[in-house]
Amino acid sequence: MTSLSVQAANSPITDPPASPAPVVVRAFESQDAERWDRFVLEHPEGTFFHQVAWKRVVEKTFDHQAQYVFGERDGRIVAVAPVFMVSNWMVGRCLVSSPLASYGGICAEDPEAEKVLLEFLKRQAQEQQVDYFELRNPVGGTLPGFVPNPRYSSFSMALSKDPEAVLKGLPKDIRYMIRKAEKADLHVRRGPELLDEFYKLFTINMRRLGTPVFPRALFVNLLEEFGKQIDVLVVYAGSEPVASAVSFLFRDTMHPYYIGGLPLARTLAANNFLWWELIKFAAQSGMNTFDFGRSKKGTGAYAFKKKWNPKITDLDYQVFLVKRKNAPNFSPANPKFEVATQVWSHLPLWLTKRLGPRVVRWIP
Repeated sequence: MTSLSVQAANSPITDPPASPAPVVVRAFESQDAERWDRFVLEHPEGTFFHQVAWKRVVEKTFDHQAQYVFGERDGRIVAVAPVFMVSNWMVGRCLVSSPLASYGGICAEDPEAEKVLLEFLKRQAQEQQVDYFELRNPVGGTLPGFVPNPRYSSFSMALSKDPEAVLKGLPKDIRYMIRKAEKADLHVRRGPELLDEFYKLFTINMRRLGTPVFPRALFVNLLEEFGKQIDVLVVYAGSEPVASAVSFLFRDTMHPYYIGGLPLARTLAANNFLWWELIKFAAQSGMNTFDFGRSKKGTGAYAFKKKWNPKITDLDYQVFLVKRKNAPNFSPANPKFEVATQVWSHLPLWLTKRLGPRVVRWIP
């Protein structure tokens, strides 16, 4: 006993590890923009859509009310949650992170910070008596208390700085279609001054799909808010624009997000040429990843992207039900909207351009 007592007395005295400071939830204010974006840029799970500029674009273009919050520990941001209230006759009242975006959800540097922000948002959803609260998480699985909404997948490709090496890695049939397009003497131009040409092709494409078109103001606002993070590309057959894309650039990733084109584009293989020119540009610019974007399972867009042999990731979209009894499905692929989609695709183009921007506000 004596020896044990002496040994204990001579042992170094160490303090127990200090508990981390609590996470405090704060509402976003304009003066928080710079440090919010710094956190998003530095966090590996931050996305283009987590940036504050996305908030400004959505607010300026649509009627959705931003309810952005962040978690702070010792005066430092440790978690962010871009959230909007969407309210209309079609969806009811819902909180969405984030509407019109492929990716959203909470971005946190540790599980505790994520949990604090998540519990706060769930309470907000209940207190505001919304129909549901949706998180468009890219990955991470379904959170406790949430219902999975597994309708979308994303597609990505790793890039090297040598476009020829990237081309050789593509499937044989894709390379054939690219060569076919090159023989058709297609060429491209890029720049924000091509917005009107892009938008004309975009409206044609959206009508063909039976989907309401976004207002032109959306793209004007994207260019104003994001500047050089927006790439506008148009493919020409001679002097005629036949295919186009607006892409997002974030860190080392290029993400084509809005696509337009004429029916003629398929005959000319212009769609394959468009995607190849985007991939080539991303590789030559030193980017490491090409994100083909999300598509609904079972659609033609899903099948087209799969042909490029990308990595396919099922997106972990999920909803926390408050007043609703089941997960919503406002996708045009929903059989309930099949008739409306068919009717829309046969409306005059001028009418879809007039009605589309009003209707699309209802769909988050």
